[in-house]
Amino acid sequence: MPRPARRAARTTALLALALLLAGGAAAGCGGRATTHHKPGTTHEQASGSAGTLLTADDGAGHRLREVPADDAPKVRLAARPDSEDGWNLQLTVENFRFTPDSTGGAALLGAGHAHLELDGRKVARLYGPWYHLPAAQVPEGTHTLTVRLYADDHTAWAVAGKPVEATAPLTAAGGVPGGGHAHDATPSPQLPPQPSEQAADRTVTVTVRDGKVSPAPARTEVKRGERVALRVTSDRGDTLHVHGYDKELVLPAGQEATLVLTADRTGLFEVETHESGLVLTQLLVR
Repeated sequence: MPRPARRAARTTALLALALLLAGGAAAGCGGRATTHHKPGTTHEQASGSAGTLLTADDGAGHRLREVPADDAPKVRLAARPDSEDGWNLQLTVENFRFTPDSTGGAALLGAGHAHLELDGRKVARLYGPWYHLPAAQVPEGTHTLTVRLYADDHTAWAVAGKPVEATAPLTAAGGVPGGGHAHDATPSPQLPPQPSEQAADRTVTVTVRDGKVSPAPARTEVKRGERVALRVTSDRGDTLHVHGYDKELVLPAGQEATLVLTADRTGLFEVETHESGLVLTQLLVR
């Protein structure tokens, strides 16, 4: 074969090999796209390069993520008395959406969740615009509610070095906070009202002491539609969270608290604590 023909053939072969290698890198094993991040997330979600991470924090250890004012999330807070008990809180947001399914992932501009504080004490993590605050969680007197917006990676969105937040005054007086009806027995101010377990199909009892969960975390299998009671006693104040159901419960230190939910969604859902980050159990709903 003449030299020019051999050179052209070699060039064609090298080009074919390069295209083959490029296709393999894109497809990965089994023809599926390769990723270097959590399945189900995009490369942008994995990088989380939104804004500028500051050294300052929100006062609770969550670092601030600075973004320009024009693109920054905004939030307003309104508290309305509930006719039966406590208050209904409404968060009105702009340039922001609640993303409970990607909590723990990388920061994306305009996405995340919120924290609710009462007089600087965290009450709950919010995954939507509405939250019911029971009267039993608010001692008598005048208080300040604060909501603050966070990215999925738990950094706090900030503008000009200050967290994106909103406040609202709240007054609980006369033993009937929020305009609710008086009852014969008034619960402890720090203890959420305990739902009845009589209607529960299954009860899971967990104790947290010295950072250890007893019994050891395992899967609890339930049928779709069953009601599950989660009874938790923690030696430190914390918040219980059921992933996928967006259910939360304040855990007062040393006191048993119970959350009853209807397992109306199938799948595997973790039950964990916010502050200590412990997995208490996994609900496997079939």
